[in-house]
Amino acid sequence: MHAAARRSGIDALWPLCLALAQRRREGRPALDDSVPLHWTAAAGYALPPGWDADAQALFALLKPLLDRQGAAADWTIAQLGQSLDGCIATHCGDAFYVNGPEGLTHLHRLRALCDAVIVGASTALLDNPQLTTRHVAGPNPVRVVLDPRLRVPADARVFRDGAAPTLLVCASACRVPAEARLGAANVVALAPGADGQLPLPALRAALTERGLRTLFVEGGGVTVSQFAQQACLDRLHLIVAPVVIGAGRPGLQVRRADAMAQALRPPTRTFAMGGDVLWDLDLADAGLR
Repeated sequence: MHAAARRSGIDALWPLCLALAQRRREGRPALDDSVPLHWTAAAGYALPPGWDADAQALFALLKPLLDRQGAAADWTIAQLGQSLDGCIATHCGDAFYVNGPEGLTHLHRLRALCDAVIVGASTALLDNPQLTTRHVAGPNPVRVVLDPRLRVPADARVFRDGAAPTLLVCASACRVPAEARLGAANVVALAPGADGQLPLPALRAALTERGLRTLFVEGGGVTVSQFAQQACLDRLHLIVAPVVIGAGRPGLQVRRADAMAQALRPPTRTFAMGGDVLWDLDLADAGLR
C-alpha cells in the first residue's frame, strides 16, 4: 500500500487533493504512478482501501471538484452558510458566524482547490475579506471582485495586501476609473444586461481566457443567486446551522414556484460538518443549465 494510504487520515489525504488540483491547472494527465488513487474516465477518482472514515467522507464531498480534469475543468461551485430559517445573516448584515469552525475550514479548502474565488461588492464592503487559504495548506486563488459601480474602496484588503492577484470586474462605463485604480491587466469590464446584472457567462469566458477555469463563488447570497439564475453554477454547498435568525437576509434565490410541482429538486447529498449539515446540491442536473 502507498505510504500516504498507510497514514489513512485527512492529513494524508489533503496533500493528494492539492496535487490533483495542481494537475488540473497544469493540464497534466489525471493519473500516473505518483498518485495513489484509482481513475476512470467514466467514474473519476476513487480511493483505494486503507483510508479511515474521516478521509473517505472528505474525499466523497470533494470528489465532484477533484474529478474536474481536462475538458471538464470549466466548472463553478459556490458555498453559502445559512440558518434553519434560510437566512445567511441578520437584517443588519451580521454573518459572524452563522456556521461553525468546520465550515470555515471547508471554505478555505474550496479556495485552495479552485483557480479563482469570486465575491460580490456587498460582501467585499461588509466583510473586507482576505480570500486567502490561511486556515489550510494550499495556494491562494486569484481573487475576483464583482463591483459594477466601483463601490468597494481602493484600500480594501483584496486590492492592497498583495497576498494574491486580484481582478476587478466592473460595468463597461466604469472601465477608465477602474483601470486607473488597478491597471488595465487587472480589470474585466462587461456591459450589463437590460436587468442591470453583469453577464456572468461572459465573465466565465473572460476568466477562462486567463486560465481560470474552475471557479468558486463565495458570496454573498445575491451573487450566488445570480450565478444560479444565469445558469452559471454547477454545484452549491449549502451549510445549514442549527440556529434561527428570524427576518434576516435570505440565501439562495433562484426562481419562484407557484406550485410545488414547479419547485426545483436538484440531486443532493448531505454531510455532517461539526454541528452543521452540508447539503451538496448538483445544480447542473436541476434544470438550471
